[in-house]
Amino acid sequence: MAGKRLSPKQLQGRAGEQAALAYLQRHGLTLVEANFSCAGGEIDLIMREGATLVFVEVRERASASHGGAAASIGPHKTRRIIHAAQTFLQRYDELPACRIDVVAIDGGRLDWLQDAIEV
Repeated sequence: MAGKRLSPKQLQGRAGEQAALAYLQRHGLTLVEANFSCAGGEIDLIMREGATLVFVEVRERASASHGGAAASIGPHKTRRIIHAAQTFLQRYDELPACRIDVVAIDGGRLDWLQDAIEV
């Protein structure tokens, strides 16, 4: 059975996620899960940095005009990210330390914004 074909935009998004993953791994984080989704939300990357669980939203824009990639995360998207993180955390009996980061890619420039979304 052949897999579903991805649109050019989806392929670009996956490439951005792969670039973010490689960058974070070079900085010592390890991958827990990629593309976690649940009813009402999704997380691009779930990483571990020491004892801390790091939920990562990857946003990519062709340029930083119009506010750039990080500014494209509005209140609705923020709620969806938080909901997905809360859903993922339900699998733990004891909650680990965690944070939500953003990797913003603007025209090829990658910025890692740690603890970018407060819960």
